[in-house]
Amino acid sequence: MIRKITSLSRNSKRAVLLLADLLLVVGSLWLSFSLRLGEMFAASSEQWSGISETGLVWLFVAAPLIAIPIFVRFGLYRAIIRYLGMRAAWSVVQAVALYSVLWGLLALLSGVPGIPRSVVLINAMVSLLAVGGVRVLARWLLSQRQVQDESGKGQGLAQTRCVIFGAGDAGRQLAVGLAHSREYVLSGFVDDSPELQGRDLMGVPILSLDQLDSFIERQQVTDLLLAIPSISRKERNQIIDRLRSLPLRVRTLPGLAELVRGEVTSSDLHDLDVNDLLGREPAEADETLLRAQVEGKCIAITGAGGSIGSEICRQVLRRWPKLLILIDSSEPALYQIKEEMERLRYMLASESESESESESESERRGISLVPKIIDLPGSVSDEQWMTQVLQTWSIDTIYHAAARKHVPSCERNVSDTLINNVVGTLTVAKTALLQGVSNVVLISTDKAVRPTNLMGASKRVSEMILQALVNERAPAFESLDEPSLQVERKTHFSMVRFGNVLDSSGSVVPKFREQIRRGGPITLTHQEVTRYFMTIPEAAQLVMQAGALGAVKGGEDAAAVFILEMGESVRIHDLACRMVELSGLRVKSEENLEGDIEIEVVGLREGEKLYEELLIGDNPMPTTHPKIMKAHEEFIPWGELQPKLQSLQIAAQNYDVEMCRMMMQELVKGYVPDEVIADHLYREQTGHARFSGSFSL
Repeated sequence: MIRKITSLSRNSKRAVLLLADLLLVVGSLWLSFSLRLGEMFAASSEQWSGISETGLVWLFVAAPLIAIPIFVRFGLYRAIIRYLGMRAAWSVVQAVALYSVLWGLLALLSGVPGIPRSVVLINAMVSLLAVGGVRVLARWLLSQRQVQDESGKGQGLAQTRCVIFGAGDAGRQLAVGLAHSREYVLSGFVDDSPELQGRDLMGVPILSLDQLDSFIERQQVTDLLLAIPSISRKERNQIIDRLRSLPLRVRTLPGLAELVRGEVTSSDLHDLDVNDLLGREPAEADETLLRAQVEGKCIAITGAGGSIGSEICRQVLRRWPKLLILIDSSEPALYQIKEEMERLRYMLASESESESESESESERRGISLVPKIIDLPGSVSDEQWMTQVLQTWSIDTIYHAAARKHVPSCERNVSDTLINNVVGTLTVAKTALLQGVSNVVLISTDKAVRPTNLMGASKRVSEMILQALVNERAPAFESLDEPSLQVERKTHFSMVRFGNVLDSSGSVVPKFREQIRRGGPITLTHQEVTRYFMTIPEAAQLVMQAGALGAVKGGEDAAAVFILEMGESVRIHDLACRMVELSGLRVKSEENLEGDIEIEVVGLREGEKLYEELLIGDNPMPTTHPKIMKAHEEFIPWGELQPKLQSLQIAAQNYDVEMCRMMMQELVKGYVPDEVIADHLYREQTGHARFSGSFSL
């Protein structure tokens, strides 16, 4: 019977429920009279001989005519019985109460003699029990049916026994969501509040952290789900550190939208947020700086499909530019970020419709309610193409994130790296100057500081290009086949340097996560290697804020390199251990041979160094932003730098790897590449030749 009802269409189910309510309202009224009489009610009874049978019949007919429209108005036929909650229950109470009052007034004012006033109150209580009780019963029957169906589907499926850390609102919502999941079985809650410990919530105990060790062993719990969204990052990290000693996989709360729909599955529960691996509070953003160079402006982002470039796209679009141009040489990456931006634009446009700001007010401020998004596949090292792009659209700001960034890959592809990183930056800077772009912001890296690899050295040369141009009021551009071209500089150049980005492509975090998922080993280049880390949103916001600091008239010095205060560097071995332990596993070592995941030291890669630095000198200066510093560093004047860049470009285009390496040594003070040349083309053509000696330009 239940299966037949559940297989009906939504309109048919509503009709069944409406018919049931009609019978319940009439039946409740009859029962109310019977309770008042003390026996089965009949109008012909001697105790009710004074009541007009005709009038009484009309009162019984009027009951559903009054009740059903009220029930419809209060949404009793819109609620999904299977997920009936407190809001729906309150609607039932309100609807029944209003119906009872109106029917009581009708009965008392109808002139039908002999109607006891107590029947009105009895009818209200009986109707509430009947209408509400039937819905509660239906919810229970449907839930039982669902459990049976899912048990049949899930036979042989291993269920994960879990505890929820946090018995507050978020924890309860997560528990409700898990009740509809056949992947998870909730065994208990954990909470730091002494007032909650020792009590039960939703049929399971609330434990203290001290009780958890024995509880998980007794109940065979394997997962702990964090449901504490309101606490600070510092408090969250303290809790995570306390959990590291327990054999539990720590996971975090999914989005509330999934919880509300009751769609929590193993794919909705996430591994720990990368912020939990950061070890410090993320830097707070200055919204004024974020909007300064974006709102109502035409923005171009090179390398838009990369980890940093795509996040800059998201941050920019949320600040309502007039135009957003996405540039990337990778068609798949460009397609993906374009699709995401279209979805985000639609969502933002929908939200703006519900806000109080009028369209005319937005136009007055120069903000487009629907920013235009254009995707352009192409290479930033193509000067003619970049010139056409900047001529076609009046670009206000360029965020230059396009670059080769993977250290070993750069070592193995020298010419390609220099053309993309150095020539690409030179092309963007030159075309921006010639076409009157207001601001250019270069995304650099801590590997540019005393570089030991080609990637870092190429980014240092990129910084020097902008530093040299900033130092010239009217830089001249020389060309082998064209006359010299001099242009008055109206473009602001900014350089932003930061450390490794957690969870970006090429980052150790996704690599370690995948190695843990496969059962290990985790490959570590060196036991003592350390790095500075930041999150992707932090990096993108830093780029935008530093660009604003360098561009605002009377603001920070645009010739400076901007650096984020990133706290202490992180030992990668400690990061790997933390990820293993928070996955519910143990590190296998000589001291713990029974561990699960081994950490294997494989040796430093080509061009890799143990410690990264953020400053070349020791003279960082504060800016108006508390988390952003600036530094003035040595560079080669434009008149000396330009001919060297021309020679470097020719060498790269001719795949002259030895010449490229020699020139980079001359350009970047202190850069000494590995003796063994790792470039694939060079090694194949020369038979693994070695590099030695120096070269003077």
